[in-house]
Amino acid sequence: MRTTSRIAVLACLSAGLCFSQDQDFSKVQIKVSKVAGSVYMLQGAGGNIGASVGDDGIVVVDDQYAPLADRIQEALKGITDKPVRFIINTHYHEDHVGGNEFFQKQAPIIAHDNVRKRLEEGGSGGNGASVHFDAKPQPKGALPIITFDHDVTVHLNGEDIRALHFPAGHTDGDSVIYFPKSNVVHMGDDFVTYGFPFIDVDSGGSIDGMISGVEGAIAQLPADVKIIPGHGPVSNLDDVRAFVKMLKDTRAVVVAALKKKMTLAQMKEKKILDPWKKYSGDFISEDAFVETLYNSLTGQKNGKFIKHN
Repeated sequence: MRTTSRIAVLACLSAGLCFSQDQDFSKVQIKVSKVAGSVYMLQGAGGNIGASVGDDGIVVVDDQYAPLADRIQEALKGITDKPVRFIINTHYHEDHVGGNEFFQKQAPIIAHDNVRKRLEEGGSGGNGASVHFDAKPQPKGALPIITFDHDVTVHLNGEDIRALHFPAGHTDGDSVIYFPKSNVVHMGDDFVTYGFPFIDVDSGGSIDGMISGVEGAIAQLPADVKIIPGHGPVSNLDDVRAFVKMLKDTRAVVVAALKKKMTLAQMKEKKILDPWKKYSGDFISEDAFVETLYNSLTGQKNGKFIKHN
């Protein structure tokens, strides 16, 4: 993400989702924790980083913001002296891929086709209403050089590391990264713990796609899998099930309101998502999530049909 409205800037500060020019990174420290097996999680500012570490080297999942790249590198060196072998992007937002240009000098970046497309072309994103940003085209060195349509497997460190595409979830280029031997999965921003999720409707994301993708993952994952969310602490499948239930229940309420011919303004006025107000946060408030659901379900943006990039 590159630029955004004043409202969104103020709102996202506490969620760690702001854009690089709006943050002071000087005091950010990279926290490293072992998740399970050969997989570690790195937290700083922006999205969680996953790292498979072994004799063959390091496979990094996401790389946060560009100003933190040196510190992320040092944190990885604190785990092992082995080199970075591959970087996998879960989606195209800056808080997950800002370090691409730095790390691709060491190893190739892998991502879904649409991640490369959006990074190369730039464009606008958001929930179709109050949360929006403009992304600038990125330099050649920041673009994934290995892309895939559905899935890809990296065989390293005794793991069959699988990147699986989630169509039209958080964005149109999402992947979840599964480490079967370590029994860990990185969900990207299709599962977060900060409350109502940000669904980038303007970039091809949708509530239906997010629900479908996460439910599909739950069906394939072992009961005791450790889950790295896009943002937040390591979680489990019960946490993900509760998240999906919230998504389905809130979707159902908006669908029912649409059947009654309620406008977006009326839905906000009646506070139809009040039963889930505990999920309302500084970044995605109750009103912002009503907007998200409305725009996703109707294909509209402030009353006009959405034209995806």
